[in-house]
Formats: sequence, C-alpha cells, structure tokens
Amino acid sequence: MNLRTSLGATVVSETQDTEVVVIARFLGAELIMFVNRIRIRVEFGDCDPAEIVFYANYFRWFDHCTSALFRAAGLPLGELFKSYGVVGIPLVEARARFIIPSTYGDELVAESGVTEWKKSSFVISHKFLRDGVLAMEGWETHVWAAAHPTVAHRLKSVPLPRDVIRRLSATKKRKPRRA
Repeated sequence: MNLRTSLGATVVSETQDTEVVVIARFLGAELIMFVNRIRIRVEFGDCDPAEIVFYANYFRWFDHCTSALFRAAGLPLGELFKSYGVVGIPLVEARARFIIPSTYGDELVAESGVTEWKKSSFVISHKFLRDGVLAMEGWETHVWAAAHPTVAHRLKSVPLPRDVIRRLSATKKRKPRRA
C-alpha cells in the first residue's frame, strides 16, 4: 500500500520520482497533493546485530525525504529559508509504525507528501515500500519558524506562506459539466 492508495487518491500526473495526486473532491474543487519518491538502498551500516534496519535510521531517512520533497517542488530549503526570512522548519513531533523488517541489500522506495496544513505547522507522511509492500510508515510535524522578535536565541512560529502551501498542495477547480 503506497501513500496514494492509503489516502484513496487518484494520480493526475506522474514521473519516476514525483506525482501529483487528487486526494479529495469537494464543492467543485479537487485537493491536490504533491508526492515525491526516492530510492534508498539499505547498507550494512544501516542494520543492527539482528541484521534489520536500526529504527533510528528511518528517522534519518525522514529528514532526507523531507529535503528531497521540498527540492522536487522547486523549494530547496536553504534558498527557501533565506527568501522568506525564516530560521527553518524545526521538527516538533515524529512517529513511526514498523510493519515488516528491511535488511541489508533491500531497495526501499520512500514516498513523501504533506498531508496536513495548519496556520504555522504541517505534517509530512512518509511511506517506505519494499518490493511494493508497505514496510514502514511515519509522520513528522514541522513548524515554520523565525527568530523570536524580542528574545535572543529563541524561535517563534509564523504563518506558512501561501506560495509554499500552493507548491506542495493546491486546489484545482473542475471544469463545469455540460448538460
């Protein structure tokens, strides 16, 4: 089960590494989600003595997937932070569900996309597939953060820019039906 099937989505466009999927339809509009895919080869050093991926490596890969997602949407993080005057997107929550083990030599396909937007935070869902089977899924909550205006060495959440939200998800009006 990949990200789009778990959401009941329909693919609108697709390349080897990215796809745009319709995840909901309502009031004459479609909610679109940008999904990025990367391939990860499990190396010997990624595994524990039981010869399965050490759980912390998935969280390291989450970070890699998040950077790749923004880059694929035309929003490389370093440039993005500078252009919007923010410090970054600190991680405030991370969760994972391990379904089947992955071992040395496996090739995983990681699919990532933003599945929830709030005023100043967002949730990225990650699905790791091994041979097309869901091996692991995880979620990260990030906050759009700038330097605190009055307290040194502190961050303050600020509203997400509409352009960032638009590039990673958007609504697309459907053409009216002809009678």
